[in-house]
Amino acid sequence: MKTVEGPRPTMEPRTHPGAVQSTLPRHQLLDERGVVTQNPLLTPYAEDISVDDLKHLYRSMTMSRRIDEEGTSLQRQGQLVLWVPLRGQEAAQIGSAWPTRPTDRLYPSYREHAVAFERGVEPSELMRYFRGHTAGGWDPEKHNLNLYTVVLGSQAPHAVGYAMGTMMDRKAAEDAGTPLETDPEAVVAYFGDGASTEGEVHESMVFAASYDAPVLFFIQNNQWAISVPFSTQSRVPLATRAAGYGFEGLRVDGNDILAVVAATRYALEKIRKGEGPVLIEAETYRMGAHTTADDPTKYRKREEEDQWGLLDPIERLKVHLRTEHGVEDLFFDTVAQENDDLANRMRADVLAMTPPEFVDRFDNVYAEPHSLVDAERAEYLEYQAGFDVADEAQNSEPEGAGA
Repeated sequence: MKTVEGPRPTMEPRTHPGAVQSTLPRHQLLDERGVVTQNPLLTPYAEDISVDDLKHLYRSMTMSRRIDEEGTSLQRQGQLVLWVPLRGQEAAQIGSAWPTRPTDRLYPSYREHAVAFERGVEPSELMRYFRGHTAGGWDPEKHNLNLYTVVLGSQAPHAVGYAMGTMMDRKAAEDAGTPLETDPEAVVAYFGDGASTEGEVHESMVFAASYDAPVLFFIQNNQWAISVPFSTQSRVPLATRAAGYGFEGLRVDGNDILAVVAATRYALEKIRKGEGPVLIEAETYRMGAHTTADDPTKYRKREEEDQWGLLDPIERLKVHLRTEHGVEDLFFDTVAQENDDLANRMRADVLAMTPPEFVDRFDNVYAEPHSLVDAERAEYLEYQAGFDVADEAQNSEPEGAGA
Protein backbone atom coordinates (compact mmCIF):
# COMPACT_ATOMS: atom_id res chain seq x y z
CA MET A 1 0.00 0.00 0.00
CA LYS A 2 1.39 3.40 -0.93
CA THR A 3 1.45 6.11 1.69
CA VAL A 4 1.89 9.83 1.57
CA GLU A 5 5.49 10.90 2.03
CA GLY A 6 6.70 12.80 5.07
CA PRO A 7 6.18 12.70 8.82
CA ARG A 8 2.81 11.77 10.21
CA PRO A 9 0.98 14.72 11.80
CA THR A 10 -0.62 14.15 15.17
CA MET A 11 -4.04 15.09 16.45
CA GLU A 12 -3.68 16.27 20.03
CA PRO A 13 -6.51 18.54 21.15
CA ARG A 14 -5.62 21.08 23.81
CA THR A 15 -6.31 19.70 27.29
CA HIS A 16 -6.49 21.15 30.80
CA PRO A 17 -3.30 20.57 32.86
CA GLY A 18 -5.41 18.96 35.58
CA ALA A 19 -7.40 16.78 33.19
CA VAL A 20 -8.33 13.26 34.20
CA GLN A 21 -6.82 10.66 31.89
CA SER A 22 -9.59 9.20 29.73
CA THR A 23 -9.73 5.51 28.92
CA LEU A 24 -12.13 6.16 26.06
CA PRO A 25 -10.27 5.50 22.78
CA ARG A 26 -10.34 7.84 19.80
CA HIS A 27 -11.54 5.71 16.89
CA GLN A 28 -9.88 6.10 13.52
CA LEU A 29 -9.99 4.27 10.18
CA LEU A 30 -8.17 6.63 7.81
CA ASP A 31 -5.02 7.89 9.47
CA GLU A 32 -3.40 11.27 9.02
CA ARG A 33 -1.47 10.03 5.96
CA GLY A 34 -4.54 8.69 4.17
CA VAL A 35 -3.80 5.07 5.07
CA VAL A 36 -6.63 2.73 6.09
CA THR A 37 -6.20 1.17 9.52
CA GLN A 38 -8.14 -1.58 11.25
CA ASN A 39 -10.54 -0.85 14.09
CA PRO A 40 -12.38 -3.72 15.82
CA LEU A 41 -15.52 -1.67 16.38
CA LEU A 42 -15.77 0.41 13.22
CA THR A 43 -14.14 -1.58 10.42
CA PRO A 44 -17.24 -3.78 9.85
CA TYR A 45 -19.30 -0.64 9.30
CA ALA A 46 -17.01 0.69 6.56
CA GLU A 47 -16.15 -2.43 4.57
CA ASP A 48 -18.86 -1.87 1.95
CA ILE A 49 -17.84 1.72 1.14
CA SER A 50 -16.97 1.65 -2.56
CA VAL A 51 -14.72 3.89 -4.63
CA ASP A 52 -17.83 5.55 -6.04
CA ASP A 53 -18.98 6.22 -2.49
CA LEU A 54 -15.61 7.77 -1.66
CA LYS A 55 -15.84 9.95 -4.76
CA HIS A 56 -19.30 11.11 -3.70
CA LEU A 57 -18.01 11.96 -0.24
CA TYR A 58 -15.12 13.89 -1.77
CA ARG A 59 -17.47 15.79 -4.08
CA SER A 60 -19.74 16.70 -1.17
CA MET A 61 -16.89 17.81 1.06
CA THR A 62 -15.20 19.95 -1.59
CA MET A 63 -18.49 21.45 -2.75
CA SER A 64 -19.29 22.46 0.82
CA ARG A 65 -15.90 24.09 1.22
CA ARG A 66 -16.17 25.98 -2.07
CA ILE A 67 -19.61 27.31 -1.15
CA ASP A 68 -18.25 28.22 2.27
CA GLU A 69 -15.47 30.25 0.65
CA GLU A 70 -18.00 32.01 -1.58
CA GLY A 71 -20.18 32.75 1.44
CA THR A 72 -17.29 34.48 3.18
CA SER A 73 -16.53 36.47 0.03
CA LEU A 74 -20.15 37.55 -0.38
CA GLN A 75 -20.35 38.70 3.23
CA ARG A 76 -17.14 40.71 2.92
CA GLN A 77 -18.65 42.43 -0.11
CA GLY A 78 -21.77 43.38 1.84
CA GLN A 79 -24.07 40.87 0.14
CA LEU A 80 -24.77 38.80 3.28
CA VAL A 81 -25.60 39.99 6.76
CA LEU A 82 -23.35 37.35 8.30
CA TRP A 83 -21.63 34.11 7.39
CA VAL A 84 -20.67 31.16 9.60
CA PRO A 85 -17.65 29.32 8.15
CA LEU A 86 -17.43 25.53 8.33
CA ARG A 87 -13.92 25.02 6.93
CA GLY A 88 -12.27 22.01 8.56
CA GLN A 89 -15.49 20.32 9.67
CA GLU A 90 -16.53 18.84 6.32
CA ALA A 91 -15.76 15.22 7.23
CA ALA A 92 -17.69 15.43 10.49
CA GLN A 93 -20.75 16.88 8.78
CA ILE A 94 -20.84 14.86 5.57
CA GLY A 95 -19.78 11.70 7.35
CA SER A 96 -22.67 11.93 9.79
CA ALA A 97 -25.35 13.05 7.32
CA TRP A 98 -24.60 10.60 4.50
CA PRO A 99 -25.52 7.41 6.46
CA THR A 100 -28.91 8.77 7.54
CA ARG A 101 -32.13 7.86 5.76
CA PRO A 102 -34.52 10.35 4.17
CA THR A 103 -37.04 9.51 6.90
CA ASP A 104 -34.61 10.42 9.69
CA ARG A 105 -34.98 13.87 11.21
CA LEU A 106 -31.94 16.11 11.64
CA TYR A 107 -31.66 19.10 13.98
CA PRO A 108 -28.76 21.44 13.10
CA SER A 109 -27.39 24.43 14.94
CA TYR A 110 -26.10 27.17 12.60
CA ARG A 111 -22.87 25.85 11.05
CA GLU A 112 -24.15 22.62 9.48
CA HIS A 113 -24.05 23.84 5.88
CA ALA A 114 -22.57 20.57 4.59
CA VAL A 115 -25.34 18.64 6.35
CA ALA A 116 -27.93 20.86 4.69
CA PHE A 117 -26.40 20.36 1.24
CA GLU A 118 -26.23 16.59 1.75
CA ARG A 119 -29.95 16.63 2.60
CA GLY A 120 -30.74 18.40 -0.67
CA VAL A 121 -30.87 22.05 0.37
CA GLU A 122 -29.71 24.30 -2.47
CA PRO A 123 -26.83 26.66 -1.62
CA SER A 124 -28.89 29.63 -2.80
CA GLU A 125 -31.61 28.73 -0.31
CA LEU A 126 -29.07 28.85 2.48
CA MET A 127 -27.66 32.17 1.26
CA ARG A 128 -31.14 33.68 1.24
CA TYR A 129 -31.25 33.01 4.98
CA PHE A 130 -27.91 34.72 5.63
CA ARG A 131 -28.95 37.59 3.38
CA GLY A 132 -31.88 38.22 5.70
CA HIS A 133 -34.50 37.62 3.02
CA THR A 134 -36.30 34.69 4.64
CA ALA A 135 -37.51 33.63 8.05
CA GLY A 136 -36.25 30.09 7.54
CA GLY A 137 -34.24 29.16 4.48
CA TRP A 138 -35.81 25.88 3.33
CA ASP A 139 -38.81 23.65 3.83
CA PRO A 140 -37.96 21.46 6.86
CA GLU A 141 -40.61 18.90 5.93
CA LYS A 142 -39.22 18.45 2.42
CA HIS A 143 -35.70 17.72 3.63
CA ASN A 144 -36.49 16.33 7.11
CA LEU A 145 -34.01 18.93 8.29
CA ASN A 146 -35.08 21.48 10.86
CA LEU A 147 -34.21 25.12 10.37
CA TYR A 148 -31.05 26.56 11.86
CA THR A 149 -31.08 27.26 15.58
CA VAL A 150 -28.99 30.23 16.68
CA VAL A 151 -29.74 29.91 20.40
CA LEU A 152 -27.04 27.55 21.68
CA GLY A 153 -28.26 24.07 22.49
CA SER A 154 -31.96 24.81 22.11
CA GLN A 155 -32.31 22.29 19.28
CA ALA A 156 -31.37 19.41 21.61
CA PRO A 157 -34.69 19.28 23.52
CA HIS A 158 -36.55 19.69 20.23
CA ALA A 159 -34.71 16.68 18.82
CA VAL A 160 -35.36 14.54 21.89
CA GLY A 161 -39.02 15.53 21.97
CA TYR A 162 -39.44 14.65 18.31
CA ALA A 163 -37.66 11.33 18.87
CA MET A 164 -39.94 10.50 21.79
CA GLY A 165 -42.91 11.41 19.61
CA THR A 166 -41.89 8.91 16.94
CA MET A 167 -41.79 6.21 19.61
CA MET A 168 -45.24 7.15 20.86
CA ASP A 169 -46.67 7.14 17.33
CA ARG A 170 -45.24 3.69 16.68
CA LYS A 171 -46.58 2.31 19.96
CA ALA A 172 -50.01 3.85 19.39
CA ALA A 173 -50.17 2.21 15.95
CA GLU A 174 -49.23 -1.16 17.44
CA ASP A 175 -51.83 -0.81 20.20
CA ALA A 176 -54.45 -0.03 17.55
CA GLY A 177 -53.56 -3.18 15.65
CA THR A 178 -52.12 -1.26 12.70
CA PRO A 179 -48.36 -1.39 13.26
CA LEU A 180 -46.27 0.89 11.09
CA GLU A 181 -44.53 -0.94 8.26
CA THR A 182 -41.65 1.52 7.99
CA ASP A 183 -38.38 1.08 9.83
CA PRO A 184 -37.98 3.06 13.05
CA GLU A 185 -36.83 6.61 12.46
CA ALA A 186 -33.70 8.03 14.03
CA VAL A 187 -33.11 11.63 15.04
CA VAL A 188 -29.76 13.44 14.97
CA ALA A 189 -29.08 16.50 17.14
CA TYR A 190 -26.04 18.52 16.05
CA PHE A 191 -24.18 20.88 18.34
CA GLY A 192 -20.64 21.88 19.24
CA ASP A 193 -18.37 21.74 22.22
CA GLY A 194 -19.55 25.15 23.39
CA ALA A 195 -23.23 24.21 23.31
CA SER A 196 -22.47 20.97 25.15
CA THR A 197 -22.15 22.98 28.36
CA GLU A 198 -25.66 24.41 28.06
CA GLY A 199 -28.27 23.26 30.55
CA GLU A 200 -30.73 22.38 27.81
CA VAL A 201 -28.30 19.81 26.43
CA HIS A 202 -27.94 18.20 29.86
CA GLU A 203 -31.71 18.10 30.32
CA SER A 204 -32.12 16.59 26.86
CA MET A 205 -29.70 13.79 27.62
CA VAL A 206 -31.51 13.03 30.87
CA PHE A 207 -34.83 12.72 29.04
CA ALA A 208 -33.30 10.74 26.18
CA ALA A 209 -31.79 8.22 28.60
CA SER A 210 -34.92 7.99 30.74
CA TYR A 211 -37.17 7.17 27.80
CA ASP A 212 -34.71 5.43 25.42
CA ALA A 213 -35.31 8.12 22.82
CA PRO A 214 -33.97 7.15 19.36
CA VAL A 215 -31.62 10.11 19.13
CA LEU A 216 -27.98 10.54 18.20
CA PHE A 217 -26.24 13.44 19.92
CA PHE A 218 -23.55 14.43 17.42
CA ILE A 219 -20.98 16.82 18.89
CA GLN A 220 -18.53 18.55 16.60
CA ASN A 221 -15.73 19.40 18.98
CA ASN A 222 -13.94 22.02 16.93
CA GLN A 223 -11.76 23.01 19.92
CA TRP A 224 -13.08 26.55 20.28
CA ALA A 225 -16.34 28.01 21.64
CA ILE A 226 -15.82 31.36 19.93
CA SER A 227 -12.69 32.43 21.89
CA VAL A 228 -12.85 29.87 24.72
CA PRO A 229 -10.55 26.87 24.18
CA PHE A 230 -11.76 23.35 24.85
CA SER A 231 -9.25 23.00 27.69
CA THR A 232 -11.25 25.61 29.59
CA GLN A 233 -14.60 24.04 28.80
CA SER A 234 -13.93 20.46 29.89
CA ARG A 235 -11.28 18.36 31.62
CA VAL A 236 -12.45 15.17 29.92
CA PRO A 237 -13.47 14.20 26.37
CA LEU A 238 -17.11 15.07 25.84
CA ALA A 239 -17.96 11.50 24.86
CA THR A 240 -17.22 10.36 28.41
CA ARG A 241 -20.24 12.31 29.64
CA ALA A 242 -22.58 9.80 28.02
CA ALA A 243 -21.75 7.19 30.67
CA GLY A 244 -23.09 9.52 33.34
CA TYR A 245 -26.49 9.40 31.67
CA GLY A 246 -26.33 5.66 31.08
CA PHE A 247 -25.79 5.42 27.33
CA GLU A 248 -22.86 4.87 24.99
CA GLY A 249 -20.44 7.56 23.92
CA LEU A 250 -17.89 7.34 21.10
CA ARG A 251 -14.83 9.47 20.35
CA VAL A 252 -13.87 9.59 16.69
CA ASP A 253 -11.30 11.40 14.63
CA GLY A 254 -13.63 14.00 13.17
CA ASN A 255 -11.28 14.65 10.25
CA ASP A 256 -11.49 11.00 9.21
CA ILE A 257 -14.48 10.64 6.89
CA LEU A 258 -14.44 6.83 7.09
CA ALA A 259 -14.46 6.78 10.88
CA VAL A 260 -17.31 9.28 11.06
CA VAL A 261 -19.40 7.32 8.56
CA ALA A 262 -18.75 4.03 10.37
CA ALA A 263 -19.41 5.47 13.83
CA THR A 264 -22.66 7.03 12.63
CA ARG A 265 -23.77 3.75 11.05
CA TYR A 266 -22.96 1.92 14.28
CA ALA A 267 -24.89 4.45 16.35
CA LEU A 268 -27.93 4.49 14.05
CA GLU A 269 -28.06 0.69 14.09
CA LYS A 270 -28.23 0.67 17.90
CA ILE A 271 -30.83 3.41 17.89
CA ARG A 272 -33.09 1.63 15.38
CA LYS A 273 -32.91 -1.53 17.49
CA GLY A 274 -34.44 0.39 20.38
CA GLU A 275 -31.27 0.44 22.47
CA GLY A 276 -31.61 4.11 23.33
CA PRO A 277 -29.55 7.19 22.55
CA VAL A 278 -25.90 7.38 21.54
CA LEU A 279 -23.40 10.25 21.73
CA ILE A 280 -20.62 10.78 19.18
CA GLU A 281 -17.87 13.30 19.76
CA ALA A 282 -16.14 14.11 16.47
CA GLU A 283 -12.83 15.75 17.32
CA THR A 284 -12.12 18.26 14.58
CA TYR A 285 -11.01 21.87 14.22
CA ARG A 286 -12.63 25.12 13.20
CA MET A 287 -10.04 26.27 10.67
CA GLY A 288 -11.63 29.67 10.16
CA ALA A 289 -13.34 32.28 12.28
CA HIS A 290 -16.36 31.60 14.47
CA THR A 291 -18.32 33.92 12.17
CA THR A 292 -17.34 36.71 9.82
CA ALA A 293 -17.77 39.04 12.82
CA ASP A 294 -14.91 37.25 14.62
CA ASP A 295 -11.12 37.60 14.45
CA PRO A 296 -9.44 34.39 15.68
CA THR A 297 -5.97 35.97 15.58
CA LYS A 298 -6.94 37.74 18.80
CA TYR A 299 -7.10 34.53 20.83
CA ARG A 300 -5.23 31.66 19.15
CA LYS A 301 -1.79 31.17 17.63
CA ARG A 302 -0.94 30.65 13.99
CA GLU A 303 1.16 27.62 14.93
CA GLU A 304 -1.95 25.85 16.22
CA GLU A 305 -3.83 26.57 13.00
CA ASP A 306 -0.89 25.33 10.93
CA GLN A 307 -0.69 22.08 12.90
CA TRP A 308 -4.38 21.36 12.42
CA GLY A 309 -4.06 22.38 8.79
CA LEU A 310 -1.88 19.30 8.30
CA LEU A 311 -4.90 17.24 9.36
CA ASP A 312 -7.20 18.70 6.68
CA PRO A 313 -10.01 16.15 6.14
CA ILE A 314 -10.30 16.84 2.41
CA GLU A 315 -6.60 16.43 1.74
CA ARG A 316 -6.60 13.18 3.71
CA LEU A 317 -9.35 11.69 1.57
CA LYS A 318 -7.72 13.02 -1.60
CA VAL A 319 -4.44 11.29 -0.75
CA HIS A 320 -6.33 8.06 -0.05
CA LEU A 321 -8.15 8.21 -3.38
CA ARG A 322 -4.90 8.80 -5.25
CA THR A 323 -2.66 6.27 -3.51
CA GLU A 324 -5.08 3.47 -2.71
CA HIS A 325 -7.56 3.68 -5.59
CA GLY A 326 -5.53 5.25 -8.39
CA VAL A 327 -7.92 8.16 -8.93
CA GLU A 328 -6.27 10.54 -11.39
CA ASP A 329 -6.07 14.31 -11.76
CA LEU A 330 -8.95 14.44 -14.24
CA PHE A 331 -11.44 13.57 -11.51
CA PHE A 332 -10.14 16.17 -9.06
CA ASP A 333 -9.90 18.86 -11.73
CA THR A 334 -13.44 18.13 -12.92
CA VAL A 335 -14.82 18.32 -9.39
CA ALA A 336 -13.02 21.61 -8.78
CA GLN A 337 -14.47 23.09 -11.98
CA GLU A 338 -17.98 21.87 -11.10
CA ASN A 339 -17.65 23.47 -7.67
CA ASP A 340 -16.52 26.77 -9.19
CA ASP A 341 -19.44 26.73 -11.62
CA LEU A 342 -21.89 26.08 -8.77
CA ALA A 343 -20.38 28.88 -6.69
CA ASN A 344 -20.67 31.29 -9.62
CA ARG A 345 -24.32 30.36 -10.20
CA MET A 346 -25.02 30.79 -6.51
CA ARG A 347 -23.36 34.20 -6.50
CA ALA A 348 -25.51 35.28 -9.43
CA ASP A 349 -28.61 34.06 -7.60
CA VAL A 350 -27.64 36.01 -4.48
CA LEU A 351 -27.02 39.24 -6.38
CA ALA A 352 -30.41 38.89 -8.06
CA MET A 353 -32.30 38.41 -4.78
CA THR A 354 -34.67 41.15 -3.70
CA PRO A 355 -35.97 41.53 -0.14
CA PRO A 356 -39.59 40.61 0.51
CA GLU A 357 -42.14 43.30 1.25
CA PHE A 358 -42.42 44.08 4.95
CA VAL A 359 -46.11 43.28 4.90
CA ASP A 360 -45.25 39.68 4.01
CA ARG A 361 -43.94 39.20 7.54
CA PHE A 362 -47.48 38.99 8.82
CA ASP A 363 -47.85 35.77 6.84
CA ASN A 364 -45.13 34.07 8.88
CA VAL A 365 -46.56 34.54 12.37
CA TYR A 366 -48.95 31.59 12.48
CA ALA A 367 -49.60 28.62 10.23
CA GLU A 368 -53.29 29.55 10.04
CA PRO A 369 -54.87 33.02 9.67
CA HIS A 370 -55.55 34.82 12.95
CA SER A 371 -57.83 37.79 13.55
CA LEU A 372 -55.29 39.67 15.69
CA VAL A 373 -52.61 39.35 13.02
CA ASP A 374 -55.10 40.42 10.37
CA ALA A 375 -55.90 43.51 12.45
CA GLU A 376 -52.20 44.33 12.83
CA ARG A 377 -51.70 43.94 9.10
CA ALA A 378 -54.58 46.32 8.38
CA GLU A 379 -53.19 48.84 10.88
CA TYR A 380 -49.76 48.67 9.27
CA LEU A 381 -51.17 49.15 5.75
CA GLU A 382 -53.22 52.12 6.95
CA TYR A 383 -50.11 53.59 8.55
CA GLN A 384 -48.15 53.19 5.33
CA ALA A 385 -50.97 54.68 3.28
CA GLY A 386 -50.69 57.83 5.40
CA PHE A 387 -47.21 58.44 4.02
CA ASP A 388 -48.49 58.04 0.47
CA VAL A 389 -51.18 60.69 1.07
CA ALA A 390 -48.61 63.09 2.52
CA ASP A 391 -46.30 62.59 -0.46
CA GLU A 392 -49.14 63.22 -2.91
CA ALA A 393 -50.12 66.42 -1.08
CA GLN A 394 -46.55 67.68 -1.11
CA ASN A 395 -46.15 66.93 -4.80
CA SER A 396 -49.43 68.71 -5.65
CA GLU A 397 -48.46 72.04 -4.01
CA PRO A 398 -48.36 74.89 -6.59
CA GLU A 399 -44.89 76.10 -7.52
CA GLY A 400 -43.71 78.86 -5.21
CA ALA A 401 -46.21 78.02 -2.46
CA GLY A 402 -45.01 78.92 0.99
CA ALA A 403 -42.41 81.38 -0.30
